[in-house]
Amino acid sequence: MSGPLAPGGTSVSALTVYDTVAPDGLAGGSPHLHAVATEAYLVTAGAGELHTIDADGFRSTPLEAGATVWFSPGVVHRAVNLGGLEVRVVMSHAGLPEAGDAVLTFPDAVLADPRRYAEAAALPGPQAAPSERLEAALRRRDLAVAGYRELFVDTAHGRVVSPEALARLRTRAAALVAPRIDAWRQVAAATVDRVAAETAARLDALARGELAALADARVTVPATEHAYGMCGVLQKEAPPHDTHPTDLTPGGSR
Repeated sequence: MSGPLAPGGTSVSALTVYDTVAPDGLAGGSPHLHAVATEAYLVTAGAGELHTIDADGFRSTPLEAGATVWFSPGVVHRAVNLGGLEVRVVMSHAGLPEAGDAVLTFPDAVLADPRRYAEAAALPGPQAAPSERLEAALRRRDLAVAGYRELFVDTAHGRVVSPEALARLRTRAAALVAPRIDAWRQVAAATVDRVAAETAARLDALARGELAALADARVTVPATEHAYGMCGVLQKEAPPHDTHPTDLTPGGSR
């Protein structure tokens, strides 16, 4: 990969969260988790909630303009749109979400079969009509919500997570991504590893009084593309071809 990276080897997308209603009565995106990447939400407009399952169980975090929240790999998350919710999404390890790092919470029977999972996660490409792409994204969202609901135990005391179901989801997710790990190492080397190495080199150069890197500084305005992601409609950085394994696309991200 050539040219300057975004700060820290991250990627940034503008996200308009889906406002259609899922089968459980909530409007918003597809529940999923990331195996490696950390994700941050910077809310720019509207109102909503971030529903998560982490080490402490289920949590609902309010989302309103100006709010910032981030979550580490393994957190099951779902953006709920209460009206006009728009977010800037920052992802670590630019390229990994597009390379299969995001695992949707499909029903266990789908997660257990890599072929069925790939078919359920895939979306039509940009050659398809926008209405067709949106319909497929919402159909995928609804299937993920069906599996997400399997993670909870119905009680009178709120949304209690089933430890067994959550452990099974993590096991399925790890098995789905295992064949991709070697390729992901290449993505990490081209993003966060490269940034870390460049930082060390700059510190060494400054210590020696060498200013060539400062004199060669540039401004970057990345190309963007329109996409239908897991959580909503995205305006995101166009992927650099040499950082995204072409055979590891699950059909969307974020």
